[in-house]
Amino acid sequence: MRFFNRVTLQTPESVELEFTLAGIGNRALALIIDYTALSLTLLVFWIVWIVVSLQLVNTFDNVNNIRLWLVAIAILLNFIIYVGYFVFFEVIWQGQTPGKRYAKIRVIRDDGRRVSIQQATLRALLRPIDDTLFIGAFLIILGSREKRLGDMVAGTIVIQEEYVVAAINFPISQQAQKLATELPQMANLSVLLPDDFAAIREYLQRRGEMTSKARSELSLQIARQVRSIIDMKTLPEGLTADVFLEAVYLAYQQQSSTS
Repeated sequence: MRFFNRVTLQTPESVELEFTLAGIGNRALALIIDYTALSLTLLVFWIVWIVVSLQLVNTFDNVNNIRLWLVAIAILLNFIIYVGYFVFFEVIWQGQTPGKRYAKIRVIRDDGRRVSIQQATLRALLRPIDDTLFIGAFLIILGSREKRLGDMVAGTIVIQEEYVVAAINFPISQQAQKLATELPQMANLSVLLPDDFAAIREYLQRRGEMTSKARSELSLQIARQVRSIIDMKTLPEGLTADVFLEAVYLAYQQQSSTS
């Protein structure tokens, strides 16, 4: 396995994005942190469950049957908490758990998009198999895309977070520069992810090579998606999609350089 293995993904808009794969070391660190947090959560759950169960048992005559039911329910809830931990955080935190956030890695789909609840659930359900005899670790080490079984089934990869502020090598209009200073007050740019930024940058860099029709269609499509992500319902009158994307690119870059 090569260190800092990189992968190129193509979005549905035919924009190519390049990422650095997380690697076995970062993923192991994230998993240790997540399992520590999860173990503490389950420990609290079992302590509370045992206390509640002892009180319930004393109120029933058929103690043996009640105990069996309580144990069965506890095992089911234990599994739900185990799976739910990873699903909840990867959906709410856009592909990150507490461990992944600390290790600065993130799960995304094979097309560069955010993971949905379906992908997060598949990954979590198959995690016990990946953990058995380190099957997942061997698959990550041997695979060119460093995927464990859960990633293969869910159609996901794990990448490193990259907040690189690159030099601007394309023109930015004065209208976009003015809007960029106002955007942080008009929308929530913090919800934009590095792959969103990369998609905008890729379009702005390559728009000069596109036909006017393709450029118009793609800019409108990306602009609509970005507006939806940052929850920006209205735009200044007369603003084109290109100017809006330039402004978002510039504002995000400025925000990243100061954070």
